[in-house]
Amino acid sequence: MELLKKDFSKKLHIKIGENVKNIRKEKGVSQLKLAYAIGYKSVSPISSAEVYYNNIHFNLENLAKIAYVLDVDICEFFKNLELE
Repeated sequence: MELLKKDFSKKLHIKIGENVKNIRKEKGVSQLKLAYAIGYKSVSPISSAEVYYNNIHFNLENLAKIAYVLDVDICEFFKNLELE
């Protein structure tokens, strides 16, 4: 069994953030609209998590809410994870 690389989590959160951003844009939903829809009062948590700024990332609850709002399967956020 191979050990996880040191930057595994960082790469994981970056890719998930990219996937959320791409799907959000495909659906024509602004960061502000998404933020309000999942209970935030500003775009900051969404914009930060989409680019993994200051280690801010989406948790499973966030992803479930975002999937509901964007009407996509939550699995879409985990596609193309090349974490090698």
